[in-house]
Amino acid sequence: MTTVDAVRAAVSAVTDPELRRPIGDLDMVRDITVEGATAQVGIVLTIVGCPAAARIESDVRAAAASVPGVDDVDVRVGVMTPAERKALTEKLRDGRAPRQMPFGPDSLTRVILVSSGKGGVGKSSVTANLAVALTDQGLAVGLVDADVHGFSIPGLLGIPAGTQPTRIDDLMLPPVAYGVKTVSIGMFLREGEAVVAWRGPMLHRTVQQFLTDVFFGDLDVLLIDMPPGTGDIAISIGQLLPHAEVLVVTTPQTAAADVAIRSGLVARQTGQRVIGVVENMGPLTLPDGSVMDLFGAGGGAAVAAALSDGGPVPLLASIPFSPALRAGGDVGAPIVLTDGTDAAASSIRDLARTLARQGRGLSGRSLPMMVGPS
Repeated sequence: MTTVDAVRAAVSAVTDPELRRPIGDLDMVRDITVEGATAQVGIVLTIVGCPAAARIESDVRAAAASVPGVDDVDVRVGVMTPAERKALTEKLRDGRAPRQMPFGPDSLTRVILVSSGKGGVGKSSVTANLAVALTDQGLAVGLVDADVHGFSIPGLLGIPAGTQPTRIDDLMLPPVAYGVKTVSIGMFLREGEAVVAWRGPMLHRTVQQFLTDVFFGDLDVLLIDMPPGTGDIAISIGQLLPHAEVLVVTTPQTAAADVAIRSGLVARQTGQRVIGVVENMGPLTLPDGSVMDLFGAGGGAAVAAALSDGGPVPLLASIPFSPALRAGGDVGAPIVLTDGTDAAASSIRDLARTLARQGRGLSGRSLPMMVGPS
């Protein structure tokens, strides 16, 4: 292998941090020459102002410099032509037509909706931490924040305000936080705009675009953080993803449990399958051994029992009340990664392992399990 060939091989293996694929596979490598100990490397980026430009250039420079005999690297950066971008988006879609649903019944991606009957039960905190816990087990995870009016996922995952998906023509590349590819309406609002005053048709179109125009790549699991209740978005997603699975989140108190049952029943009406119930803010065991049940007890089991008339619906987790879970969400640091001892973090990690055991990988095989705490 010549030095030029070695440099090309090294550079081609560099991964685009947004597309998560080698730049050689994405046709981003151009002319490469070596004169003496200096390598000149040409690459092209997808768009002008590509957010990953500095990272890609740095990684390309390091890759070329790692080749024996290369002491200096000159990286020349260009931008793809419209025809090249079109070819790239077609390659990324892998033959799928623009705006075609990639998560249909034949997809190997497992789609799980996280729903609740009412707000304030910690559904989004559970979803964000569950996504990170699944990623920590080696799974490819995407997260759609479908709670358009009450979006909170970007903040819970520490995604800085103003962060937007990168657009390549009609494709959007979602930001990645803790390994989770994430999209939320909060990423599209203008500075100072905090309210989305939309009704049914606009809500439907937005959710549909999140599912068809955002390039998540190959995913093992797509989590969708649903808005509370059984309104327009729940109905839209029921139409778009009738094969999806549903996790129902409730607190132990009767008022929350009674309403949570309704969200599960509505999901069933669209053909979706309720795979389990998650009780959040459950009883907390204090250091002295006593139990504090701020929100009562038994609500999760009651919801699971009520939804089991068409087949068993298990109570998959009872996540104890946790000040650390709240504090982690406030600063965008999921406790499943930052706190190895918190009981709520342990419960969510156990939930992730349970869901992974139920799932299947992109090849159709059972998902690999990690042993011990994540």
